[in-house]
Amino acid sequence: MSLLVSIDFSFVTEAQLDIVERLAGPKREIHLLHVTEPDPSFVGLAAGPEDVQQQVAKELERAHDQLEALADRLREKGLAVDTRLVPGPTVQTILEQAEKLDADIIVMGSHGRGKLFDLVVGSVSAGVIRKSPVPVLVVPAREP
Repeated sequence: MSLLVSIDFSFVTEAQLDIVERLAGPKREIHLLHVTEPDPSFVGLAAGPEDVQQQVAKELERAHDQLEALADRLREKGLAVDTRLVPGPTVQTILEQAEKLDADIIVMGSHGRGKLFDLVVGSVSAGVIRKSPVPVLVVPAREP
């Protein structure tokens, strides 16, 4: 059985890890995923000035380090965890990774921004829920 946990490093991440710890067992694989949505004006490390390339590389390295630190916390509790830092459109990438990993459930966080925000901007969790062939557990936001 495997859990795909979509992490965005927001304040809801802690609540997600709490839920994952409760759901996880010795035979469950946990896949921590952070999707790096590409900036439409900058695609690939080969494009753009060197300082922009360096900034993008630093941001990716920081995200990788954060993801590994979260995974290490779960590993210390004896859980089997791997990490994935994948670029792409968020909803589509989460669904693709869930299929690739044969995930039994997707665990996501909700920021609780409200219906108006979701109507205008959209909600990643709503997009995943609408299109996912597997159950999606949405962890509600807690005020920081």
